Order: sequence, then structure tokens, then C-alpha cells
Amino acid sequence: MILCTVAGVLCGLAAVGFHLSIEFIFHQLWHLAEQLGPVWFWIVIPLMPAVGGLFVGLCLWKLSPKSVGSGIPQTKAAFYNDFGKIQLKDGIFRFILGSIYIGFGNALGREGPTVHMCAAIASKLGQVAGLAKARIQAMVPVGMGAGIAAAFNAPISAMFFVFEELLSDFSSKALGGIVIAVLVAAVVSRIILGEDPVLQVSLREEDIVTSWWMLISLPLGVASGFVGSFFVKMLLKLRGVIKSYAHVSVWLKPAAGGLAMGLVGTIALALTAYLGDPQNGVFSIGYNSLEAAFEGELIASILLTLFVLKFIAVLINYATGGSGGLFSPTLFLGGMLGGLFGVVLVIVNQKTGLLINLPAEKDAIGACVLLGMGAMFAAIVRCPITSLVIIFEMTGNYAFILPLIAGNTIAFFISARQQHVPLYDSLLIQDGVTLRKMPSYQGARDYQNLPVSAIMTHDCVTVDGTRNSAENLEELSSKSHHGYPVLDAGGLLCGVITHHEMLEHVEHAIDDPIEKLVSSKKVITVNPDTSIRNVAAKLIKEDVLQVPVVSVKDETKLLGIVTLHDIARQQNAVIDQVGR
Repeated sequence: MILCTVAGVLCGLAAVGFHLSIEFIFHQLWHLAEQLGPVWFWIVIPLMPAVGGLFVGLCLWKLSPKSVGSGIPQTKAAFYNDFGKIQLKDGIFRFILGSIYIGFGNALGREGPTVHMCAAIASKLGQVAGLAKARIQAMVPVGMGAGIAAAFNAPISAMFFVFEELLSDFSSKALGGIVIAVLVAAVVSRIILGEDPVLQVSLREEDIVTSWWMLISLPLGVASGFVGSFFVKMLLKLRGVIKSYAHVSVWLKPAAGGLAMGLVGTIALALTAYLGDPQNGVFSIGYNSLEAAFEGELIASILLTLFVLKFIAVLINYATGGSGGLFSPTLFLGGMLGGLFGVVLVIVNQKTGLLINLPAEKDAIGACVLLGMGAMFAAIVRCPITSLVIIFEMTGNYAFILPLIAGNTIAFFISARQQHVPLYDSLLIQDGVTLRKMPSYQGARDYQNLPVSAIMTHDCVTVDGTRNSAENLEELSSKSHHGYPVLDAGGLLCGVITHHEMLEHVEHAIDDPIEKLVSSKKVITVNPDTSIRNVAAKLIKEDVLQVPVVSVKDETKLLGIVTLHDIARQQNAVIDQVGR
């Protein structure tokens, strides 16, 4: 209880400090650019994100590679695969690099980095206190909840987010510590920043009542579901393409992404100025433009401009390896999309007068902005209950509950249908990291029922079937293993050969290509969804020490390899976890 209280205080201070540092840096740089005059302003503004990206890229390259991206995937990986051990150094660098990257105008958010930073603080507290591994692991959701509570000044939604995103189910064992830390962090945030949520919403309960016009949440949910799944697919695709350019220096990618984002943001600023209301919402977090949308101050063309160009800017910044999250951009995109629906709703009512109890134009558009935020969050982040509660905490208006439930549910199921693996898990898989897929509070022997994909080696060492054993051994001089999958000229699995067998071929001067030598052998494979228990039984039955993991649809497509040593390590890790 004492540790959770201390974690709440420290995480609250860190989250508030992160928020204030980003705001301070961004507004100081923007003010400086304005002071230079109109000519220099349009020169400096597009270069700001590139300078921030260059500095962050150099630090990611040399000092803290784990500070890349959102921070939520890194937190999940540490929680499930490293007993929740996160270095405090990573949290400190996350604070510094996130402040600079976002503060210099790059279009990512602060909530994801806040989660990683606060999880590192809580994890370090557990390590310093000498807690058992399972207890250190349990400190991660404590820090995660405290960080979100302080970042949004929304404690209830913070608790739901922890269970939806990290723990995957409700656990009363985890609830106590999370509640303490969340409440303390929220108190710290409110003492420093005030009672209001981070996003100011002026919709009064007497102005918005549940009515038929709220059925707009249904088409908005559909649109958010498809847009959200498209966003995730494009993000993963662009990120994969950029990662494939291995010859480009790691530090250069965030700088190039910052330059591209600066150009996109400057175009958005110029277009919105031309349309009569200049908005800098594409730069940095952009909550000022989102609050303008709440107030119904943005016309449809500006809403569309900000939506499209923010969409592009976020993809560029995240895919190029910047240090920032997707929480705020998701809410921003949902708000702009909802605002567009609100404008259409108002126009339809002006033309027909059929919408009963439609509030004032400003309030109707603001309500649609909120509905869009909830639906887009449910579609991209896949936490529909969190998105429901966070909107309720921001408005305090129960009238939004029913349309939010409808829109969020539709958006969630459409997105899940379009993209089966959630965003943060997809990012981990793209990086070759697989979660164990079991909540940390399950029984000790549940690991046997896990899919083998949870423990297999994704980036396995293979041999070239078109070469002979001597040539392959020369290539493998520093990568010696017991056995290797054999790939043919097309990169397809054609067999398995052991290191000992290749040594025998060399000893007996056998120069035939390896694919010819293994062609007569039976290829034993398993699928990624096969349970660890069944894989272990198969290895024993076939009397082999390793087996390739192949695609369910194509048995020649190699996905990885699993060995008896992997299974033994997993068993020992679970025993070690509960043994203390």
C-alpha cells in the first residue's frame, strides 16, 4: 500500500511535468518563430519537427533505443516477458525525448510515453524495495494506471484502460494497488493543473438530452470502424517499409520524418489560414484545435483539412521511429471526423427541420465531436469501455452513454473484423516480440496451454538448401545451433538438418546441395496455434530437439522454430516467478 501510494505521487508528478514540459517547449518555439517575422516564420515552422527528430534520432541510436514509439508496446513486452522489469533510465529518457520530439511540433501524443515512463517508475520502486518478481510485475499496472489518470485527469477510465489493454481481464487481486495509485496520481494532477479534465468540454447537461438525433452515432461508428482499421493497416505497412531500409541510419529516419511532417503541418496551417481560421492542430498534440471543434468554431473544410493532414502526419512520425504515442492523435482524428458528421447533421436539420430536440448548432457539433472521439478510440486502440468512460468523465453527462455504447461497439467490431490483431500487439509482432498471451495472475501451469507462438524464436537461423554443407558451415561459423531449417531457392521450407549432420557431410566430402540430402526425410512441423503441451509431446514422440513452426495455410512458409530448450526455459521461468 505504501509503495502504491509513493508510485501514485511520483507518477502523478512525472505525468504532469511531462505535460507541462511539452506545452512549454512548443509554445516557446512557436512564439519565437512569430517574433522572427512572417518570412522567417514560414521557414522556421516546417524545420522545427526535423530538428527535434534529429536530436531524438541521435539519442535513440546511441543512448536509449527503447524510447522509440508509443511506449505502451514496450510496457506490455516488459510486463509479460521480463517480469515487469523496466529500467528507470528508459523512463527518464522517455520524458526527455518525448518532451523534445512532441514539443518541437511532431504530431504524436504524450499519453503512451507517460504510460512507459510511469511503469518504469513503479517497476523501479518494486525493485528497490526488494519485492519478489511477481510483485515487481504487479507494480507495472499500478504505474500505468497512475500515468493515464494524471495525464487525462480521468481516474476511472485509467483503471479500465489498464484492464482492457494490459491485463486482458478483470482481476480483483490487481485492483487494490491500481485504485490507490490512480487516486493519488489524480489528486496530484488536480492540485497542479486544476479540477477540469485535460480536454475542456462546455456541453452542459441541460443542453444535451438523449434524443433520436443521437442515432448519428450509428453511421459515425461505421465510419470510425473502417477509418480506424485503415489507419492501423497503413501505419503497420508504412512502418514495415521504413524498417526494411536497413541501410538508412537509425538516427536519420526520425529527422526525415520530422521534416516531412513539418511540411505537412505547414500546408495545413496555410490552408486553414486561407479558409479563414488558421489552426496549428497538425503540429504537436493539437488539443487547441480539438477544443475549437468542440465549440463548433471550425467549418467543414477546416475539419476535413485537419483530419486528412493529421492522419498523414501521424503515420509519417510514428513509422519513421519518433518518440511519441497514438492516444492523442486517435482522439484528434475521431474528433475531426465527428465534427464533420455534426456539420452534416446541422445542415440536414436546417434543410428539413425533421430532427426533434436537436440542440444549438454549437452543442450539436460538439456532441458529435465527442461521439467521434469515443468511436475512433474504440476502433484504433480497441478499448471500447475506456473510450466510453473517458468521454463520460470529460462531460459528466449521462445522455451520451447510449449513443457512445452504440457507436463504440460498432466501431470496435468493424475494426476487429478488418484487423484481427490489435494495434499494440501488431507493433510488437512486427518487431519480432511475442507476448505470452496470459495475464500474470493466472495459475502457474497455464503456460502449457499457451500457443507455441508465445515462446518460439521468430528470427531463426536457417541454411541455404542450394549450397552444400561446407559452404553453409562457413556462413554459420559464429551462429552454431543444434539444428537448422533448410530453405530452397524460393525461401520455402524443404527440410531440417542438424549441425552434426553437416559436419559429417564435410568429413565424408559430400558436396551435394543440402536440399537434395534432406529431400527423402520427413519434415516434422507445427503451427503457431499448437499448444506448448502438444508441441512438447510431438518432440518427444518424434525424438527431435527442434521443430519448425509453419503457416497453417502453407506448410512451406517458415514462421520460426521452437526447441525443447525453449519449452524448458518457459517452465523454469514460471516456476521461478511463483517460487518466490
